[in-house]
Amino acid sequence: MTVIAVPYHLDEYLPDLDLPGEPDEVVTAQFPPGDPWERLAVLYEEVARAVTADAGLGGSPVVMTGDCAISLGIMAGLQRAGADPGVVWFDAHGDVQTPETTASGYLPGMPLRLLTGYRPELIATRLGLRPVPEQRIVLAGARDLDPPEAAYLAGAAIRRREVAALAAADLPDGPFYVHVDLDVIDGAGLPGLRFPVPGGPDATQLADALRVLLGTGRVAAFGIACSWHPGHAAARHVAAQLGPILD
Repeated sequence: MTVIAVPYHLDEYLPDLDLPGEPDEVVTAQFPPGDPWERLAVLYEEVARAVTADAGLGGSPVVMTGDCAISLGIMAGLQRAGADPGVVWFDAHGDVQTPETTASGYLPGMPLRLLTGYRPELIATRLGLRPVPEQRIVLAGARDLDPPEAAYLAGAAIRRREVAALAAADLPDGPFYVHVDLDVIDGAGLPGLRFPVPGGPDATQLADALRVLLGTGRVAAFGIACSWHPGHAAARHVAAQLGPILD
């Protein structure tokens, strides 16, 4: 697998962000003035190009970065390479907020909702990103949901599963993109997380679930959100479990 590092949290460059694997390629961008979505579209365009190049040669790229919104660029790249992937999304949070429902305005709380086609003018149209049907999405490990997220998921076709209980039968048909926000792991087990949540799996349980996915032979790409602050050596707490999977 080709490991692509994108050392950012949103448009903040993080050269010291520790990652649970050595990158083969590093993607950076020169940001123009503009609103946050305009700026992120520049970075995600570069990510999409890198993913398209690898996936177009039959690879399953691994993109490591500092937040979840990068998934928009990864999915755009996979689609450009001719794939039509579903999504398996590991996260302690729902990531299905919208600009209208979010109390914090935090953009990485929205990408899974945007992948379903919500308000494409924000960024999806700029990237040429096509919507992913809800019934082709699995959300695993989410346990910290704001009320608007809980209300949306209660009526959505998105399937929800616990990480340790995830089985091949739960997965969408065809190829799928695997997004892993490492805060899906119990917050007590990882130092420096931006938004730690108790009660999740440990790194070994997460690795076991990822092996189930790899065993299908249908993983189109991985996105790994190292959603921690730099300077805590957080990657070493998961590298032994995840490193062999992502090689």
